[in-house]
Amino acid sequence: MRPFGFRDKIGYLFGDFGNDFFFGLVASFLMVYYTDVFHLNPAGVGGLFLLARLWDAVADVSWGRFIDTKKAGKNGKFKPWIYRMSFPLVISGILMFVHIPGMSNGFYTAYAYVTYILWGTLYSTVNIPYGSMASVITADPVERTTLSTWRSLGATLAQLIVGVVGPLLMFVNNKADANHFLMGAIIFGILSISSYMACYKLSVERVVMNETAKPNVNLAKTLKGISKNKPLIVYLIGSLIFLISLMLIGTVNTYLFKDYFGNAKILSMLSLVQSATIFIGMPLVKPLVSKFGKKEVASAGFLLSALVYFILYLLPNLSAIQYIAILSIGMFGYALFNLVSWAFITDLVDYHEYLTGLREDGTIYSLYSFARKVGQAVAGGIGGAAVAAVGYNPALQSQTQSTLNGIHTLGTLVPAIGLLLVFAFIAFLYPLNKKRTAQLVIDLEVKRNEMNSGKTA
Repeated sequence: MRPFGFRDKIGYLFGDFGNDFFFGLVASFLMVYYTDVFHLNPAGVGGLFLLARLWDAVADVSWGRFIDTKKAGKNGKFKPWIYRMSFPLVISGILMFVHIPGMSNGFYTAYAYVTYILWGTLYSTVNIPYGSMASVITADPVERTTLSTWRSLGATLAQLIVGVVGPLLMFVNNKADANHFLMGAIIFGILSISSYMACYKLSVERVVMNETAKPNVNLAKTLKGISKNKPLIVYLIGSLIFLISLMLIGTVNTYLFKDYFGNAKILSMLSLVQSATIFIGMPLVKPLVSKFGKKEVASAGFLLSALVYFILYLLPNLSAIQYIAILSIGMFGYALFNLVSWAFITDLVDYHEYLTGLREDGTIYSLYSFARKVGQAVAGGIGGAAVAAVGYNPALQSQTQSTLNGIHTLGTLVPAIGLLLVFAFIAFLYPLNKKRTAQLVIDLEVKRNEMNSGKTA
């Protein structure tokens, strides 16, 4: 077996590169597709998003537990599922953007429910093994942090392509076009499946637990450990609030630029700037974390983002370019967290092992994914209801001024409050600071040695 190296990093990058072609497309444009092409009520779409994401959250945990009960095969424990399930996942993603003209509102509603829930369920079957795989590609904690950065780069590159090409491709004369949306979904689908295959081919699972020494899966013991895992609980709540804020931003931004600023295609520039903040942050995040710690860097970034969004709320008369220029500072703030977020999970898996003696990568990762899906669910429900509440009417050529003001508030003040809450959770409640994380590595190694000595004896 070849040693861990650059090929694995590229392979792991391709995994989230494939994930985010459709995740980014759905997060940024599915709401406007449903309201402006299917002509569904925004509040109804929000209800769909809420129900589907809650179902996905359950599917994530169920799939994570299922994988933790399986032994590794000749190609590993997690990789085979990426290979098996990526094809139906991509097909379901394309089906979401198929529009059959002249059908009833009830048909479009039912079609949206079936295809969206199917896509979300299949997404769990690929994303859970992919996320869990980082812990078995290498045992080196430093290299696992590097994998988190490469994963973030893969997601950013996909979101950059979707964010820049999407508005140019899918909107015609500032209106959502059904045929162009389908064309975009097919193009992104081809790129997605190619990326999954690259991830499968280039990455290697090296860390294989001795199945004879592996503790039996004990749900009661797992749940007891989780209930005592304060870092995990705090991180899940903070991540939940962050995802609600981030998904709400993604949903509202389409309406903000399409209606408030009157130019949907300028979303391409926003995506370029957002990607630039990731690229700027990449070389900075490792030395910053080395000096200050993950918790400290992430909380500072959240505070910066919250302040920027509040300033934007106080400046309603900015041009789109001025808005993006100021917003770029805020996006850099939460880019710092996105770059290290997956490395937090490794610490949480270690802490769970320290508490319980169980190494349950799939379960802990699926719990994090559960929090993300609940965040997406709540954001989808809130986003649709909020857009409807401010009076958005897709049948109008232009929205009323009160609606436009409401959209601006949803895109600025609401994220400011959400990001401030995340800052408070990470800064004041999350206990694994730089010093405690370093000590955890030592404590865990001592405990492993004690357990191995006991088994030998």
